Amino acid sequence: MEFSLDLYRVFDAIWREKSFTGAARRLYISQPAISQAAKQLEEAAGARLFVRGSRGVTLTPEGEILREYVSAALNLLSEGERRIAGITRLDQGELHIGAGDTVSRWYLLPRIEKFHKMYPGVEIHMTNRTSDETVALLKEGRLDLGFVNLPMSAQGVVFQQCIAVHDVFVAGEKYAELKGRTVTLEELVKYPLIMLERASNSRRRVDRHFLENGLVPRAGIELGSHDLLADYAGIGVGIACVIREFTPSIGTEEGLFEIKLDKPVPERGVGVCYLEDISLSAAARRFVELVKG
Repeated sequence: MEFSLDLYRVFDAIWREKSFTGAARRLYISQPAISQAAKQLEEAAGARLFVRGSRGVTLTPEGEILREYVSAALNLLSEGERRIAGITRLDQGELHIGAGDTVSRWYLLPRIEKFHKMYPGVEIHMTNRTSDETVALLKEGRLDLGFVNLPMSAQGVVFQQCIAVHDVFVAGEKYAELKGRTVTLEELVKYPLIMLERASNSRRRVDRHFLENGLVPRAGIELGSHDLLADYAGIGVGIACVIREFTPSIGTEEGLFEIKLDKPVPERGVGVCYLEDISLSAAARRFVELVKG
């Protein structure tokens, strides 16, 4: 037998109210419509489901069997509707984000803090990976959003820039002779350089800039952490290539100074990415609005 969901709801209302009139009030439909639905139910079941008596409507043994399953099914549906409503209102849900360590700390951390305060019921999952690895996880469906170094492209993925960032070279007082004047790239490569590992997108972009100007930067120290770059420059072992926006020690009294280059590394961006053909969850949409705002 096949019942429509509406007939199941009528059945549920009749046994709960123990009357056709009460079921009609409960569902905001007419009593004749309730009676017709009850007749359809019994015809489809091939069995009598209701007993009409002086004390109202009760269920036959067959009706009691159906009631157990209808009640459980409708409760499950109601729970599903409540959960969906909660997710839509951001009272609950999950948000899976991927990003590198530097972007996570200096860009995302304050924004995640704000989002969490606004929507504490949404569980946030962070995965730290390189930009290439983040996009790969996104395409596998393991992330809702990725935050990556731009420019970047991948089939089926949307990229939107959130902020502009600048790769600059900084030094401590050991190299004070470079402070306040313009330094050529040719001069710079003669100094001991501290840079990110060659596998990073940031490093490849800086290397490309030097190559376009006929030079090859040779880093005496290569590190996997952006924050360590500034630390090493601070103790005077070399000149570090860092992201200006993510290096708060630049320009402080006891910090680092930025070297002015005759040919600065071109501006680039940090952006959010997500799958093109899949609708973002309510949490992901709100987070994108927050970070872009």
